[in-house]
Amino acid sequence: MKLIKNANILQADHTYCKMDVAYDETGIKEIKEHLEIEADEIIDANGLVLLPGLIDVHVHLREPGNEHKETIKTGTMAAAHGGFTTVMAMPNVIPYPDNVETMKAYLQKIKEDAIVNVIPYGCITKGEKSKELSDIAGLSKLGIHAFSDDGVGVASKDMMKAAMEACKKENAMIVAHTEDMDYRKPGACMHEGIRNKELGYIGIPSACEYAQMLRDLKLAKETGVKYHVCHMSAKESVQYLKEYKDMGVDCSGEVTVHHLLLNEMDVENPNHKMNPPLRGKDDQEALIQGLLDGTIDMIANDHAPHSEEEKNKGMVESPFGIVSIETAFPLLYTHFVKDTGRFTMNQLVHFMSEAPAKRFGFDKKGKLAPGYDADMILVDIDHKQTIDKEKFFSKGKNTPFDGWEVYGNIVTTIVNGTIVYKEERK
Repeated sequence: MKLIKNANILQADHTYCKMDVAYDETGIKEIKEHLEIEADEIIDANGLVLLPGLIDVHVHLREPGNEHKETIKTGTMAAAHGGFTTVMAMPNVIPYPDNVETMKAYLQKIKEDAIVNVIPYGCITKGEKSKELSDIAGLSKLGIHAFSDDGVGVASKDMMKAAMEACKKENAMIVAHTEDMDYRKPGACMHEGIRNKELGYIGIPSACEYAQMLRDLKLAKETGVKYHVCHMSAKESVQYLKEYKDMGVDCSGEVTVHHLLLNEMDVENPNHKMNPPLRGKDDQEALIQGLLDGTIDMIANDHAPHSEEEKNKGMVESPFGIVSIETAFPLLYTHFVKDTGRFTMNQLVHFMSEAPAKRFGFDKKGKLAPGYDADMILVDIDHKQTIDKEKFFSKGKNTPFDGWEVYGNIVTTIVNGTIVYKEERK
């Protein structure tokens, strides 16, 4: 048995209560004000907040195929550093996990190298080419219950409908990157709004996202499939999701940390280039309100590491994407909880742990309670630190948040009862 002593645990009324937690590799056993038990390992958490491990449903680990950007090991080390105990790995790796044989090899590599829980997505279509369905039935038998072609939209309406029908049979979820390339001109690299004109760049209109999303929502209503929208960025997307939820469609959505914290006017260099792009201030506010009113279900990262060489090619030629998994919680805690009070800590934990656990069927994750998995993090909410990309565990240093001052740094990350990250404290 292991024991955490004197931890500040968040209560439903937004207060903290000092508690002890007994746990082992099989889960949380007991939570009480004072526990006197024989323990093999004791952590004194005095002055620290204990939270359920964070869950990120949108992470790019890059391996296999692009190990110069990230590996399963470095990506999961970065996750642990950021307080994430469970991540879902997007399938745009090489070879694509669109068949049973490839997925088995992928799962084995994850088992060997990952230090946090990693649940991979299967591809919706073979090679993410929108031409032929992946082996959705076969992959489902392996325990893969969510499918995505993240990085591209499923171009064909008929193909997406067939995928939804196949997933409905397997009680699996479609997790969609919605992007209609008819709306994206060659060389487009940021939002079509105010700032792209100031900088002289070709813009990407919001319809590039919401037009295909609306197509998908109509199909989800028709087929009855579980449907989830990736990295929502446009106010119209928020409105469409609300409308279809109100109709009773089994749909959900996520928003990224960067779309909550930044907008088009913040764009300065390729570290502000991501897909979908940072949109207008009104879109940013709609995303925040969408979280608060329950339209948007959760916060994700879309952690997308690239090499410095790739990101140094300029706004037009550099790849889309930023890294964020190591800075997400401190950034959100500082801006939305500590500084502005727009979120309570309870809400932030819900958006980053409980809600993704519930939506994606992780029954024993997302809460601190006996019977739940021993996935936990200790957080120092009082210590100020400066984000330093050179201290990232990720291979990717492509962040717009370098130099930002934040609170809420992760001190210890525990996965399945084992410490996988511990801050070196002075």
